[in-house]
Amino acid sequence: MPLARADLESLLKTRQLDRTLTPITYAIGSTGVPALDAELLGGFPRGQLSELVGPRSSGRTSLLLRLMAAATARGELVALVDALDGLDVESAATAGVDLDRLLWIRGFVVADPGMCRDMNQRAMEQAIRALTLVLQAGNFGLVVFDVVDSPADAVRRLPLTTWLRLQRMVEGCQTICVLAGAERMARSSAGLSLHVQRRAEGGGQRFCGRLFDGFDIDARVIRARARGREDATVALTTRAMAHA
Repeated sequence: MPLARADLESLLKTRQLDRTLTPITYAIGSTGVPALDAELLGGFPRGQLSELVGPRSSGRTSLLLRLMAAATARGELVALVDALDGLDVESAATAGVDLDRLLWIRGFVVADPGMCRDMNQRAMEQAIRALTLVLQAGNFGLVVFDVVDSPADAVRRLPLTTWLRLQRMVEGCQTICVLAGAERMARSSAGLSLHVQRRAEGGGQRFCGRLFDGFDIDARVIRARARGREDATVALTTRAMAHA
């Protein structure tokens, strides 16, 4: 549903999120994965529009949850604009995300819109407006725009100026803004683009006995304009989330 500035401000005050819990005085934010932080010279850059992309079952969501958990562990506020309303709250809590420091904005984009492409496009545009309002609020250490599993054409139909405008909004502030999806969106507007995929050798799956234990993945730094690093690959391991 549409989100007005007054609605967001009221929600922030109700949950006492209208002020930062911990002052942010550093230019980067840890991903929560030491091997990846080392390659990124500390983590994701603040004041930049970044991307975390990869196909389904690539470890992308696990890495995103680690990033959110690391931010809340630092005492920062995290906002998630969840365009497809796909967050598994239990998995987020298991990954270490402090839900009291999370603002979850649930969208209504659908993965298979059928004949309702125009309605889906309006839902995507409303998700962008929600992202804009959150960035304007300026109280969040991490803001995530999650369009994972959304139809590719719904993202591609957004004007290129969308990403340029968002980059201008986040420049100079202490917010890490991450676009999460199946493929790159912001292109030249992104300060960091990180592509994850399952490791080819052995299928990339790990089992402990007969139980699935996680994925072995490769995270490739495609572009890191703000950190001066490009085309590096880091081997990572994810863990399966526990469910009751």
